[in-house]
Amino acid sequence: MAGLAKLESELADALKKLAYPDRPWTRGIGGPNGEHVYEVVIIGGGQCGLTAAFGLMREHVENILVLDENESGKEGPWVTYARMVTLRTNKALTGPDLGVPQLVFQSYYEAKYGKEAWEALDKIPRGEWMDYLVWYRRVLGIPVQNSTKVEVIRPLPEVRTVVVDTPTCAGAKIYARKVVLATGIQGGGEWHIPSFIKNSVPRDKFAHTSEFIDFEALKGKKVAILGGGASAFDNAQYGLERGVGEVHVFVRRPELPRINPIRYMEFSGFLKHFSDLDDATKYAGINFFMQFNQPPTNCTFNRAARFPNFRLHTGAPWTGLALEGDRVRVTTPHGSELFDFLIVSTGLLTDTKLRPELREVADQIAVWADRYTPSNPAERNPLIDVHPYLGPCFEYQPKKADEHAPHLSGIFAYNYSALASLGLSASALSGMKYAIHKLISGITRQLFLDDKELFIGDYLNYRTEEFVGVWPLPVEA
Repeated sequence: MAGLAKLESELADALKKLAYPDRPWTRGIGGPNGEHVYEVVIIGGGQCGLTAAFGLMREHVENILVLDENESGKEGPWVTYARMVTLRTNKALTGPDLGVPQLVFQSYYEAKYGKEAWEALDKIPRGEWMDYLVWYRRVLGIPVQNSTKVEVIRPLPEVRTVVVDTPTCAGAKIYARKVVLATGIQGGGEWHIPSFIKNSVPRDKFAHTSEFIDFEALKGKKVAILGGGASAFDNAQYGLERGVGEVHVFVRRPELPRINPIRYMEFSGFLKHFSDLDDATKYAGINFFMQFNQPPTNCTFNRAARFPNFRLHTGAPWTGLALEGDRVRVTTPHGSELFDFLIVSTGLLTDTKLRPELREVADQIAVWADRYTPSNPAERNPLIDVHPYLGPCFEYQPKKADEHAPHLSGIFAYNYSALASLGLSASALSGMKYAIHKLISGITRQLFLDDKELFIGDYLNYRTEEFVGVWPLPVEA
């Protein structure tokens, strides 16, 4: 048996051996007018959503559904707007496997290409990672409904459910007891485009790095990129390799970022237990983290810099933009130049109030400003203050600590907005290994405690006899 077929056979055998106790246990409830209610609906079918689904399936929570707005095979950023050649993390990363050796990326890659190919591999190619996720979904039988965009999440406390409005699919309302927002790096807010760009330049003259960019139409053109982080150089090398005439990267700071705090954070103690720190230490730690943009990888920088038509401008914030004919004049403290197109690599803003699907509950969700104030006012960081103040299992919490709000705690923010509360966790591949178990434990805990009267009632009434022996032993005829 060759390659992946052999691996899939070994995986099926391993999962069977690890299945104990192989017994579905959740108590289903009916929705309004007898509608079907899922135990858990996971919004987002990328790496985090798929891993969350597998984690629940391993805990025998089977009545689940994953929703994704993209068509099948295009979940997450990998074949849409991600333009790096390889992932930035170590090739030996784990997380989606949940400790099952046959599911780690290395096993998948070796099954396809052999051990020697793995040894020769530096970092994981972006396309291979997407192929792995497609394979992962298939072999695990994860239920995903594609091309389904969530319009709004509306808690219905009186019937202990959440309704997920999805006008893009036939069944416009989907009911669930718990909802997981596995919505990626932008899932707790939105990609950021500075207002001076939006107010100065026609929309067809610029794009954020998270958007579709027609690089074919930019062949031979002169392009300016604002930003000096990893995504800026991903787009620079991507465009240059596809024939863009010139690419100029503009960086506000006098030099490129060189320090990546994530590399320090990548050990089990930090990844697993940052969430156990007190609020003051967490706040200071994330404040330090936010002082650094993620630098480009050395190979990505070199891929862009090797082109003779690449230019880097440091200490060069954009101080003016003006449309001149069909081109845009970019002004910096060092002068001005005309460009055919602008690419904006200015990151994202985290704020639940920016999420349209949370518009009916965002004002009730606790943020860091509600629960913690630095002793020194000068240490206050407004970017941290608007991050949701999450519980230990990624659940939303009410603004006041003594409030009881199960309609909020049943929604789990397993996305990048969890950074301030739980550190590198959701949307950070290096943190998934430890974060995913907190999420799954939190969901199963709620599902059990929500129905504790039923479980304990059945337990106290349990009378099934296991021992069937009699004494004296019957006499054999």
